[in-house]
Amino acid sequence: VQLVESGGGLVQPGGSLRLSCAASGFTFSSYAMSWYRQAPGKERELVATVTSAGRSTNYADSMKGRFTISRDNAKNTVYLQMNSLKPEDTAVYYCNLIRYGLNYWGKGTLVTVSS
Repeated sequence: VQLVESGGGLVQPGGSLRLSCAASGFTFSSYAMSWYRQAPGKERELVATVTSAGRSTNYADSMKGRFTISRDNAKNTVYLQMNSLKPEDTAVYYCNLIRYGLNYWGKGTLVTVSS
């Protein structure tokens, strides 16, 4: 299993970013996928989850209405569209797979929201 995140960077408050996670080494279309984030000095927290076919999504309360998770099973990629970004969204964002009871993580991509 390999998960590779990309798309992070520096953005001003109120701006937008789109993160991508390219997956390989497993049957991508058979598994739900999630995004997590970890801010400096804080525990890793769930951001959003999308079901295997992409028909259902769930979000942490603080991200509802601002973030959108989606996936393209033809490209083995899961996305996180982030709008109206706030300084408190600054974190390393990780792609996550749970397969056979095991957690798999990418190396993460850093998002910094600052003026």
